[in-house]
Amino acid sequence: MLTRFLEGLLCCLASKSTNIVVPAESSESSDGYEFVEVKPGRVLRVRHIIPDRPVAEEPVGPGGTVSCKRKITVYRNGQLFIENLGDRASAELKNCQNGEAEPNSTVEVELTDGGKSSAAVSIPEAASESVAAGKDGAAEMAAGGGGGGGEAPAAGQTDQSQQPRKRRRKPKRTVVIDCERKISACKGTHADVALFFIHGVGGSLDIWNGQVDFFSRLGYEVIAPDLAGHGASSAPQIAAAYTFYALAEDMRLIFKRYARKRNILIGHSYGVSFCTFLAHEYPEQIHKMVMINGGGPTALEPSLCSIFNLPTCVLHCLSPLLAWSFLKAGFARQGAKEKQLLKDNNAFNVSSFVLRAMMSGQYWPEGDEVYHAELTVPILLVHGMHDKFVPIEEDQRMAEILLMAFLKVLEDGSHMVMMECPEAVNTLLHEFILWEPTTPPPQKRESKTRPETAQAQSDNSKASSDPSKVRPATAKQTSSNSNAEEKPNSKAKK
Repeated sequence: MLTRFLEGLLCCLASKSTNIVVPAESSESSDGYEFVEVKPGRVLRVRHIIPDRPVAEEPVGPGGTVSCKRKITVYRNGQLFIENLGDRASAELKNCQNGEAEPNSTVEVELTDGGKSSAAVSIPEAASESVAAGKDGAAEMAAGGGGGGGEAPAAGQTDQSQQPRKRRRKPKRTVVIDCERKISACKGTHADVALFFIHGVGGSLDIWNGQVDFFSRLGYEVIAPDLAGHGASSAPQIAAAYTFYALAEDMRLIFKRYARKRNILIGHSYGVSFCTFLAHEYPEQIHKMVMINGGGPTALEPSLCSIFNLPTCVLHCLSPLLAWSFLKAGFARQGAKEKQLLKDNNAFNVSSFVLRAMMSGQYWPEGDEVYHAELTVPILLVHGMHDKFVPIEEDQRMAEILLMAFLKVLEDGSHMVMMECPEAVNTLLHEFILWEPTTPPPQKRESKTRPETAQAQSDNSKASSDPSKVRPATAKQTSSNSNAEEKPNSKAKK
């Protein structure tokens, strides 16, 4: 502790940060590590594994087609009105989450303000007329619980002075989504599949060791980058290098460099925001996405009252306390095993300058609920029950806003659930990667013709090649028709 304090004091006197992260030597490239210069002087370490596998195979099977039809209406009072119109998408998701299939559903929620969240209100299946009424009177429905509990007045005795006048609300913004997505299983033998793992603040690509080793052994191509200032990537000494947009641009360049035809993004914590950004920018190339303890669908904005607003030298002096707090909140248990995991996986091992700049640069006003509601990619949400950084209510709200989302909760995990429960997380990820929606066979249209007539038509078609057989079939048809005319009420009685 005294050594840390002296280093912090030296940091203040020298006006620079200690413990600067620099790129490792290029000799690691033979072990699957590469160094990519995304910008002049901005070098990121990337773990890229292309396993030895047989001849490239194309995806076997037709897969499933999901109709993504959704109407998102934002009103000036901050309410969000979501109408799901896709039969296949809604049925798949409702059946997975709630065990009930609801082909068409309408959800009306209020936009979150900061860290607050309000539960979504599910409205029963509505026709086009009721949808129009919902647009006009959604405010009254949302505020219906605030009225008095008195008895309803009799017909013709309504007090006009006590009833609020209904006003027609004008939408501020309306977004209509109408597309179809073909979702198929992604196997390790498919050469057109790539898995991207993106870590969060204070982490490194090493936190994904359990997942990278598991999926590379199954034959998947794996890409896991270090964010700037983390792991063995370069650490510029300007705060502007760690804003959300700067880091998102890095991830975009990494994605363009390694992307295949079908790409699956796996993000943790802050890394989920970069996955969402990529899924919004490249909807055709992102096949599926996984959010691990990513939080709610709110726009990012740095907190004005935070410990990370303290000077860098003060944060450096407090780094042992911050590391202990991270261990306490990030793991369900705080034993020797968890401490060793932090050390071995190089988690929460960044300079105080980078940590302060990362927390202050989380400004992303575009990433609001509408931004997330526009995503059409299937998404798996994994939440650790003991997570003290991200409450479960935030991931539940994310599942409500997203079009195709599956929420899975691990009772034995916390914020670093991929390190605490690697087997359970790997199983969930692999099942989701192999998942594909089942497309039901087309329904056969019932013939409106009489059975006798249908049989006669079948006989005629069979006998069309032989002219001698046409006359008996015609005679049979005439006889059947005459019998049907003699008994006009026999069919009605049945």
